[in-house]
Amino acid sequence: MKKDLGFFYVLLSGIGVILGAGVYAIIGKGVAMAGNSVWLSFVIGAVIASFTGLSYAELSSMFSKDAAEYNYTKRAFHRRGLAFLVGMSIILAGLMASSTVALGFAGYLFQLVGLPIAIGAAALLLALAAINFAGIKNSARFNAIGSLIEFSGLFIIILLGIGYIGKPGMDYLQSPGGFAGTISAVTLIFFAFIGFEDIVNLSEETRNAKKVIPLVLMVALAVCTLLYVLVALSAVSILTPQQLAASDAPLADVAAARMGPLAFPLLAVIALFATGNTALLMLIATSRVIYAIARDRSLPRILSVVHTKRRTPHVAIAVLAALGLAVVFSSSMQFAAELTGVSIFIAYLMVNLAVVKLRFSRPQQRRGFKVPISIGKFPLIPALGALSCIVMLSFFDAKIMLLEAALLAVGYVVYTAVTR
Repeated sequence: MKKDLGFFYVLLSGIGVILGAGVYAIIGKGVAMAGNSVWLSFVIGAVIASFTGLSYAELSSMFSKDAAEYNYTKRAFHRRGLAFLVGMSIILAGLMASSTVALGFAGYLFQLVGLPIAIGAAALLLALAAINFAGIKNSARFNAIGSLIEFSGLFIIILLGIGYIGKPGMDYLQSPGGFAGTISAVTLIFFAFIGFEDIVNLSEETRNAKKVIPLVLMVALAVCTLLYVLVALSAVSILTPQQLAASDAPLADVAAARMGPLAFPLLAVIALFATGNTALLMLIATSRVIYAIARDRSLPRILSVVHTKRRTPHVAIAVLAALGLAVVFSSSMQFAAELTGVSIFIAYLMVNLAVVKLRFSRPQQRRGFKVPISIGKFPLIPALGALSCIVMLSFFDAKIMLLEAALLAVGYVVYTAVTR
């Protein structure tokens, strides 16, 4: 595939894929669990994300192939079957996350024009599949525009709420379930940070990837965390947790409360760009994971076919779009977000463990970036990242965990048939 992407486009992609999903699509559901302390859920999520982000940065400075998690696991543990399960977790996360964001998009669209949510989500997925097929450069241009628009929407919310933050009688640690409720909300709020790993899966189309990708990871996480906290504080300072939790278009309602009814369509349109942009980036990255795993002969080889003119993995794109349609017609946004969380924490766990393993098995290999703070060869931050993933997995409902196991089992049957 073509190396068409430089630092600026990759940074906008990173910020764009992180921002749109979290604040515009899921903040209302997060407030329902954490109340006014939702900002703290974002902070905790950011800490967990930064642990794993640093691990991704080190590994991406060593290896610059698509299907990053699959390749990291295979190189660290030399277990192709284990690597496939990690790659399958990333595919499931990308599928469910893009479907979640598409449902968030459809929620805003429903508020604007009354189009049924499942229909709106399906229409978005089909349109984004066409953009994905058209080529990475066209997708990057769309992302650059979408990222700037979604940033402007968050900036408006921050400006509207900045004068309300710290108002008398406001308790920003209030949570329906106490601190346990704040922690539980991280399982959902962490969805807001999902996407930084997609930056790594653009390595094969990025110039000077081993230097650019680690830098983009850290900058994008820092920028997005600051924006999330300010937006969360602004939102709960303007509307009550009950109002935010009940809304299909929470940030548009926040704007309308301060600026009047004309603000609602403005923020709703911005949210459409934000969620559409995020879903596109997730679909791009996930289709590249499918392509790369199939190229390695762990999925059917037809999924690795690249279009002769567009130079995009069109079969993988089509299959992903079809699966996305099935999800949006059969599940809710919260369910899809929670299944995304389980899938992503499994993959993040293995990424952190891969850093630990490679510090001992390949200590001499050149690393363009190295996670700081170690005891001898043992890296502390990746170890904390692995531990945090295990803790977060313990907060998910057992039914979600069982469904994840069943889906991975189905994938492994396919893997066994292909590799036999």
